[in-house]
Amino acid sequence: MESAVRIQEFDDPNYDPFNSDEINFGDHADPYPLIARWRAKAPVIEGGYRPLMGLPAALYPDRKMFTVVGSREVNEVLTDTDRFSNAGYKFNLGVTFGQGSISTMDNPEHGRWRRIFQKIFLPQYVKKWGETIVDPVVHGLMGKFLPLGRADLIEQFTLRYPFEVIYHQLALPEEDVHTFQRLALGQTDYVNHEKAIEAGRKLGDYFTALVEERRRDPGDDLVSLLASTEADGEYLPHEVLISFLRQLMNAAGDTTYRGTSILLTALLEHPDQMEAIRADRGLIPQAIEEALRWDGPVAVQMRMAAVDTELAGVAIPAGSLLDVVAGAANRDPEIYSDPDRFDIFRDRKPHFAFSRGPHICVGQHLARVEMTRALHAVLDHLPGLRFDPDKPRPRIQGSMMRVPRHLHVRFGD
Repeated sequence: MESAVRIQEFDDPNYDPFNSDEINFGDHADPYPLIARWRAKAPVIEGGYRPLMGLPAALYPDRKMFTVVGSREVNEVLTDTDRFSNAGYKFNLGVTFGQGSISTMDNPEHGRWRRIFQKIFLPQYVKKWGETIVDPVVHGLMGKFLPLGRADLIEQFTLRYPFEVIYHQLALPEEDVHTFQRLALGQTDYVNHEKAIEAGRKLGDYFTALVEERRRDPGDDLVSLLASTEADGEYLPHEVLISFLRQLMNAAGDTTYRGTSILLTALLEHPDQMEAIRADRGLIPQAIEEALRWDGPVAVQMRMAAVDTELAGVAIPAGSLLDVVAGAANRDPEIYSDPDRFDIFRDRKPHFAFSRGPHICVGQHLARVEMTRALHAVLDHLPGLRFDPDKPRPRIQGSMMRVPRHLHVRFGD
């Protein structure tokens, strides 16, 4: 689809969100021992997780903060929407994605808009995307490095393919893709807060023009679909629509890239489990769920106390911010035996990687399809996959959003 709309680059040509040392929200290789010590001390601790993320205190108003690491308490905060609000996200996601983001809302407003967006990601539609969009993207990317016998699976594959899936869904012009991805990643770089604001503003300008264009000349892409969607006889509110399109980059792109990268890293670290999957592809779903549990791409979520309340005997004043450590619940030894071990054969139990309650990830079905298709492609086309002995081993890092920077591999004979 030809488009007259063009996207603006960052004002600073030297800023590169792909190489930002702080983009992972903290540089910890393994925050889980510290989290375990906190859990052993108490399920709720006064003081925020923010310093561990490397986020500047100026992002948040001067109010009390608490860190929730007990699995029962994590579940309670995520599911009790009368006591715990999503309004805390207004200070970060709301600034860059927009205050129309459903992540900043509570019911009934949240439910009203979520029901509309959720229809797009129903399993029957997502499965169709897997065949028509995801597979061609995956195979196209792999075709560029297959003849070489070696690759950096992060730089050349996992970092690119979930975003390229979105580009196809949105029917973005090819010449806009590189700049678009830089802005999409940069809008969550809250350490470089001014760059995040700039990225959100420029993406908003671009999507506004794109929506207007697709209303005049609609196609079968996601922007055209959303641009023509009505609620109560009117188009979706501008701020809600543009905020959703901004957030789509993070929800369906960034987290999937991280989850797939961690999955492949873990399987290469455990070659016996990789070989088991080669022998039985029916193990793929449980391998994906184990990777999401073991080191999910988003370790911490945020809520705000809507009322004066108490959690695990700790008084929580109204307006307090709570860092809800899903990664702590996912490694709770009361739920999972030997929780720090990656084991695709463990008993399947629900995890917190996609959150819980009404704000459970709206794109979770797409994420699972993309991770499934990626792993099938790896098994189909990369025989003898192994770490490249001439390169450093991958290092999963980050305190809030986790991922290895590189995954150097060899394959073939």
